[in-house]
Amino acid sequence: MSSGDTVGNRWFILVGALMLQLCLGAVYAWSVFAAELETDSALGGFGWSVTETQIVFSAALATFALVMVVAGRWQDKLGPRKVALVGAVVLGLGYILSSFNPGNFLWLVLTLGIIAGAGIGIGYVCPIAAIGKWFPDKLGLATGIAVAGFGAGAFFISVLSGTGIDMPGLKIDLIQLLYNYGLAGTLLIWGVVFVAFGGFGALLLKNPPAGWKPAGWEPTVKARSTQVPGDWERADMLKTPQFWMLLVMFIFAASAGLMTIGILKLYGIDSGLPAAAAGTAVGILALFNGAGRIFWGWTSDKIGRTIAMGIMFFLQASMMFALIVLRLGSTEAGLTLAAAWIGLMFGGNFALFPAATREFFGIRNYGGNYAMVFLGYGLAGILGPIVAGQAKDVLGSFDIAFIVCGVLCILAAGLAFITKPPQYSS
Repeated sequence: MSSGDTVGNRWFILVGALMLQLCLGAVYAWSVFAAELETDSALGGFGWSVTETQIVFSAALATFALVMVVAGRWQDKLGPRKVALVGAVVLGLGYILSSFNPGNFLWLVLTLGIIAGAGIGIGYVCPIAAIGKWFPDKLGLATGIAVAGFGAGAFFISVLSGTGIDMPGLKIDLIQLLYNYGLAGTLLIWGVVFVAFGGFGALLLKNPPAGWKPAGWEPTVKARSTQVPGDWERADMLKTPQFWMLLVMFIFAASAGLMTIGILKLYGIDSGLPAAAAGTAVGILALFNGAGRIFWGWTSDKIGRTIAMGIMFFLQASMMFALIVLRLGSTEAGLTLAAAWIGLMFGGNFALFPAATREFFGIRNYGGNYAMVFLGYGLAGILGPIVAGQAKDVLGSFDIAFIVCGVLCILAAGLAFITKPPQYSS
């Protein structure tokens, strides 16, 4: 089935996907809130340890990935709209509830970690699955644009919550929610925004009619050569070595980005930078996280998913080591460069892994199948941040965390270069 007038409507699906993802990206602004919690109580903070701040972050990431396993299958059965709407409401509810007692560790683990993380997990796969069906002609690029909102959302949340933008040659004072309304007020405001803005975006999502394709589009010879001749059931996918290779690569590669996201503002302050400059780096990482999803999605359309993965993982490893050898965190320009680089490489994971999952295992069970691959993200969300927290609290430095994550990225690059699509047998 091909419909010229339906083609125009598919861009509204992309708008809805971006709106929802802007809200779901709240988890990547965590470093701004972590710095408030870690500040000594005598200075107006809450006196948390670095490890405590990272446990909340890890709880959100792990819950995100675990809930997505169920939500992926739910989305496959019910379609994206209803499931995405539930996700936006649950995410907002987690932030609203957290505002009632923002200094209590267990309360934040429950509200920002488990409840908000569940909301992200419920909503995240819906726009990705819908976009894959509406844009078969631009799969990598469209997926990258859709998930770019996740990174861009973290940028807006971090700069609006913190002290605006403070980087070499550019200083802009914005709303400064934390300064004007405190941690509790800021969390409440964002919770309401997520329900309203994210909920509206969810209502724009829908699947195309069965058999639909863009008017005038036919798969190219290259695209036909990489198409899966059948749709894999989850049980059959789990028996393939390719699934396990994708999972391990996701764990190893995502650990570096998630570790950095969780501690970036703390790392900048610890390196001697002003809080405003360190907070801006969080926003820069988030912005390039979004750009990386588009860039690597487009690049992988040209050179292939696994080749793009291998290059991206190796470049990420190089920055992990450069932070130690060159001490980039000690200057505003250096930290800005590192944040942009890490964000660009990290963001690519969320264009390449969903596109590779679709190409390896088909579209019919895509939501549930990608949710299984995405468990690697959840495991990385435990590994990376906790390693960073322990490195700082026990050893007094983040260096060992960067070394560990750099080695993991090199191992992931090696796996990427030897991973090939599976052979389907009905």
